[in-house]
Amino acid sequence: MTSTFPDISISTERLVLRPFEEPDLDALAEMMNDELVVAWSTVPHPYTKDHARAWITELAPAERVEGRGIVFAVTEFLTQRIVGIVHLQHTDWRIRSSELAYVVAPWARGEGYATEAALAAAQWLFQDQKFERLELRTAADNTASQQVAQKIGCISEGVLRNAWIVRARGGDGAWTDVRTDIIVWSLLPEDLAGIGEQLAESGGFTLYTDWN
Repeated sequence: MTSTFPDISISTERLVLRPFEEPDLDALAEMMNDELVVAWSTVPHPYTKDHARAWITELAPAERVEGRGIVFAVTEFLTQRIVGIVHLQHTDWRIRSSELAYVVAPWARGEGYATEAALAAAQWLFQDQKFERLELRTAADNTASQQVAQKIGCISEGVLRNAWIVRARGGDGAWTDVRTDIIVWSLLPEDLAGIGEQLAESGGFTLYTDWN
């Protein structure tokens, strides 16, 4: 029998992490066509509404049902608008380890949403699902993603050389593939001790640990 995550939503003070729904289609397509998302991810480009529909109705649900992980649409609690994605992927149920990936919409950057959503997912994974390891992989030049990893308490474990492909715009405006190193980060349950309180004290956000 395949191990799977429950079909749930997670709440923080400002955010709700929930499954994607059909009405999210337009916002998802717009977010995934953003230049930074195209540059640092492997999403198809241009990202069409057909891509978004396939993700919402087939690909994202299959991640959970087939035991590979779980995909959350990150939404603002007050406005319900989509502000990002959190994806737990490459899950190993025997080792109880998963890999965290995240995307922040261009209209929601600078609010600390990536840190808040990633921390909420990590706490749920460790506390509710009893996992023992969370891994993140960031492109060597993606400093914004690295800052999120550091803020939630991740430890840098090393560099995988020439292990990933990102995209960059050439002089003609066309996207080209560029090889890059990958920084591997890990988070263990004990690494989370005090992280939420530190962020709250620094004005980052107030932790609200109520899992729906």
